[in-house]
Amino acid sequence: MSDIQNKMEEIRKEFSIFEDPREKYVYLVDIAKKSPSINPADQNDENKVYGCTSQAWIICEEEPDKTYNFYTDSDAMIVKGLLFILQRLFNGQNKEGILSINGDNILNEIGLGDSISSQRTNGFGAAIHKIQNELVA
Repeated sequence: MSDIQNKMEEIRKEFSIFEDPREKYVYLVDIAKKSPSINPADQNDENKVYGCTSQAWIICEEEPDKTYNFYTDSDAMIVKGLLFILQRLFNGQNKEGILSINGDNILNEIGLGDSISSQRTNGFGAAIHKIQNELVA
């Protein structure tokens, strides 16, 4: 099992203790509160996630060892929590590992597929698309 798959399993276990989707939303907000904000100067068009109904940004940095770190932010706490999950999954991973993940399945694999609205699911997909496109650009 890949490191990303292991991280997905950890996150799935965290969310599995909540049966009510509202409790999962509360937990996402708690995660968002722990997520550091990015610098307002970096909240620009270059870093913006297009296709997300909220304002959302992702910064990608390649490390000397050819792994990547991502920094995310949003003006909506649920979205910020979802983006922080992507940080947890992808930070410290290499290009091949990140590109091998089918972003359409992440929410289902971590147990949020039935809890997240279709608008947020579309925005989450747009965020994954942005991350993966950054790596092939």
